[in-house]
Amino acid sequence: MWGWLLRRLGQIIPTLLILSVLIFALQQLMPGDPAIIMAGEERGDPQVLAEIRAELMLDRPIWEQYGAWLWRLLHGDLGFSWRIRQPVGELILEKLPVTLQLGLMAFVIAVVIGVPAGIVSAAYRDRPADWAANGIALAGISTPNFWLGIMMILLFSVNLGWLPPSGYVPITEDWRQSLATTIMPAFVLGGGIAGVFMRHTRAAMIGALGQDYVRTARAKGLPEKVVITRHALRNALIPVVTLATIELGRLLAGAVLTEQIFSIPGFGKLIVDAVFNRDYPVVQGVVVVTALIFVTLSLIGDLLYMAINPRLRAA
Repeated sequence: MWGWLLRRLGQIIPTLLILSVLIFALQQLMPGDPAIIMAGEERGDPQVLAEIRAELMLDRPIWEQYGAWLWRLLHGDLGFSWRIRQPVGELILEKLPVTLQLGLMAFVIAVVIGVPAGIVSAAYRDRPADWAANGIALAGISTPNFWLGIMMILLFSVNLGWLPPSGYVPITEDWRQSLATTIMPAFVLGGGIAGVFMRHTRAAMIGALGQDYVRTARAKGLPEKVVITRHALRNALIPVVTLATIELGRLLAGAVLTEQIFSIPGFGKLIVDAVFNRDYPVVQGVVVVTALIFVTLSLIGDLLYMAINPRLRAA
């Protein structure tokens, strides 16, 4: 087990190194000159532009810029925002809890709705319950987030007045108001993912229910509930866990459109503002943290595989 874990960690290091090269290289393809944006009203002064480029190392060769950035990154320094002159690490720590709360709420909604619906759909295949679950899943997958968000604001905020239409309150200040401001965007994000969970869970459960060990369990006279939950579901969870790690990573990386609609100051809004303002260090820092989240979740997913299926531990 420890040997496998060390090998996985050894694979992560070159992966992150390649990602750092891609992140820095693709950043250089963005149009526009950050020095002109930072110069503001003095953008027409060549001396001011030259000083800004020298300060930001924009006048150095690209390999030298990458080396300096990677060296700082290895020491935990994500640099300073060129636009607001604040450490990128502080900006990320300020926005990450917002996206964590929103992403985890959306993930819980997706799992609570999608996985049980997939189990019921597989257990009652080609029956009304299966048709209803498939219809709801298809509607969740097909409905655009921006349209659903606007409709929910119109219904629950404008017409009924139950929930605030936008904004965010930290959970440490007022947990009730915090839930009120995040429940609609969390449902918008989780609704579509719930449909994806339902379809994958249904497919995995149908495959598991057709296996010999399930037929043997039924032949022994075990109740159908025990056959589904204890025998079929455990083996069907492996592809669902794979999907869960991917979708959770996407949620924690920031839902740009949903955060814009509901004015949630999370990762999505941070990176959109940084891109429009050519704030390279912020873009690079957010993408690096996002990559770390995905790599970490991938490792956690592999560990969950072994916990769910003992045969993988033996392999």
